[in-house]
Amino acid sequence: MRKREDYRTLTGGEKASILLLSLGEDYSSRIFELMDDEEILEISQTMANLGKVNSAIVERLFIDFAEQMSSTNSLVGTLDSTERLLSRVMGQDKVDRIMEEIRGPAGRTMWEKLGNVNEEILASFLQKEYPQTVAVVLSKISTEHAAAVLALLPEGFAMEVVNRMLRMEAVQKDVLDDVERTLRTEFMSNLARTARRDSHELMADIFNNLERVVESRFMEALEENNPEAAEKIRSLMFTFEDLDKLDAGSVQTLIRAVDKDKLPTALKGATDTVKDLFFSNMSERAAKIMKEDMAAMGPVRLKDVEEAQQYVVNVAKDLESRGEIVIASGTEEDEMIY
Repeated sequence: MRKREDYRTLTGGEKASILLLSLGEDYSSRIFELMDDEEILEISQTMANLGKVNSAIVERLFIDFAEQMSSTNSLVGTLDSTERLLSRVMGQDKVDRIMEEIRGPAGRTMWEKLGNVNEEILASFLQKEYPQTVAVVLSKISTEHAAAVLALLPEGFAMEVVNRMLRMEAVQKDVLDDVERTLRTEFMSNLARTARRDSHELMADIFNNLERVVESRFMEALEENNPEAAEKIRSLMFTFEDLDKLDAGSVQTLIRAVDKDKLPTALKGATDTVKDLFFSNMSERAAKIMKEDMAAMGPVRLKDVEEAQQYVVNVAKDLESRGEIVIASGTEEDEMIY
């Protein structure tokens, strides 16, 4: 083995190996604990072939290290800089998992993180899981949060969850680990990706939830300042009138899912096309009762109509996300072939 005497010839791996050897076993072992198997193998191989290192090189290495640290002035840690750093030492899949965890709701444990997730989002995810899994999750989060989530679950499903919780004894650690793993890989990762979704999609959703007068005002201003963005947002927005793109089966599914007290108010301000679409997908008796209810309501505040219509739209979008209905975009891709 040759003697290392020229500092300029050292590789990065050799510098790291010398530094670790100089720190001693106690400190070096702590650093090794933070490395993955590949990194440990690479450093170990370099160490084994290092040979004798001149004391002047060791001194120079520490001086350079100290100078680089002190010349940094200030450090700014961001999500992007952290992701870039991780990408240099591990595979992209592992980096993505770590960054998704970081970008998720704040909390030290998975259960603390769930406590910071909006109950509607959590309920939407949990209603696709097994009742036993949901029972475990609700038993681990705060009772206040669990109550809010339970109230949003479909009634029959919610009662099954309640019964499972009543029969549930101490949850075994391996079961908890499985549930936690599912939440981390399926829910938190999707939540993180949602947080990074296209800005135009986000604004379209925000505009969808504005009162019509306010939305029109904002859209007109945006069309003047940024017509391209306004056009893209308008194309992504989904309004009550867009329900006329639903097929008969989807309309029937939507009718069964919505609150029967809100549908007459929503239809009160609808176009004749949308009204006919809903009435034609009800039984003759149900359509007649709905029309009578609408007539008996008399004048209805515009704000109440808009709120009811937005509620129906939200139900439709939720059904679409679960694959229960299809909302056609009107493009050639959505054209039906018979």
